[in-house]
Amino acid sequence: MDSIPILTIEDVANIDAVLQDYLQKSESDLAVIIDKGGNVISQFGDHEVMDVTIIAALAAGSFAATKELARRIGEVEFNALYHQGNGSHIFMNSVDDDTIMITVFGKETTVGLVRYYSTSACQNLAALLRAMRDKPQENFFHFDASDIAASAMMEGR
Repeated sequence: MDSIPILTIEDVANIDAVLQDYLQKSESDLAVIIDKGGNVISQFGDHEVMDVTIIAALAAGSFAATKELARRIGEVEFNALYHQGNGSHIFMNSVDDDTIMITVFGKETTVGLVRYYSTSACQNLAALLRAMRDKPQENFFHFDASDIAASAMMEGR
């Protein structure tokens, strides 16, 4: 599994633009992008719908469990999962090999509409994430604990 890419302000704006467009078209409440370890990469929409951190961890676990179910019936993996409730529903699908998109929606839309628009949103997100992961990392801040030790030694002269 690749690590979460380093996100710049521009990267976040690009992801948010894709998620905002997706939520408007699908008439959904919230979209969350997580890695398969359950770490939140980005979220857009009504954050009061749920505790995003907990849902991210549970969604990652659900995807891991259903991967084994898929294997048992001859599939490599299920790339989408849908949980229907009485009022709120969750649709989860793979963005790429390392990333999942969680969509929360209510009675005002349908799973078909969510599934339809999630396909292009996931393709756009996969392209963005691939570009972020492929960026050279040398221009980013690097932390080295020896910097603290050297600074402390200079102050303690």
